[in-house]
Amino acid sequence: MRDKRRIITVASNLILVCIIGVLFAFTMLPYSVTVANTNEPYYHGDVTQSKIAVMINVYEGSEHVEKILKILTRYGCSCTFFIGGVWAEKNHNLLRKMATVAEIGNHGYLHLNHAKISHQQNEEELLITHALIKSITGIDCTLFAPPSGAYSNNTLTVCNDNGYKIILWSKDTIDWRDKDYELITKRAITDIQNGDLILMHPTEQTVKALPKILEYYLDNGYIPTTVSEVLNLV
Repeated sequence: MRDKRRIITVASNLILVCIIGVLFAFTMLPYSVTVANTNEPYYHGDVTQSKIAVMINVYEGSEHVEKILKILTRYGCSCTFFIGGVWAEKNHNLLRKMATVAEIGNHGYLHLNHAKISHQQNEEELLITHALIKSITGIDCTLFAPPSGAYSNNTLTVCNDNGYKIILWSKDTIDWRDKDYELITKRAITDIQNGDLILMHPTEQTVKALPKILEYYLDNGYIPTTVSEVLNLV
């Protein structure tokens, strides 16, 4: 009887050790294995490289876009333009020109609040603009900047299903609201860090501020480039 109890005790201890071992092994698995990809938005890029992305959302300001392209060329820099569908329909030639200088991203068709629209509407906004940009430039966009930074689970799902990454920002110049180029410049350069995503729009004051912004970045060892470069997607 005593031997039988000893055998039962040893067996129980072995089972307990095995259970503990299995649980420990699971805790040592990489985090990415146990957590599903939710396609969360990017607010920042690679912090190990001295690269910064200037992002310009375009629904208006065609006359300023031309000037921005000249400034980028003058300083040997690039950026990412996020294009609104309704704007693209009216500016085929300019959009083609932009695509030779900078990266092109998707900004939706009607500038809707993507946090408040349905899955179907999210999909229509994304795919209609995608098809339009491709028909004009031949580019298959993979980056989506939701208007006003608004998104929902529907937006996340639609982007994930269609091979898109959602791009937000680490610094907002608020140039569409504040008509002060010095304030816009200050917002773009203060406490700048590797991997920053700088949000801008094609306004008169942005055109005035952009040379100073690019000069500051270059003088301080930063490379103003595209979102894909900053996120190491290319």
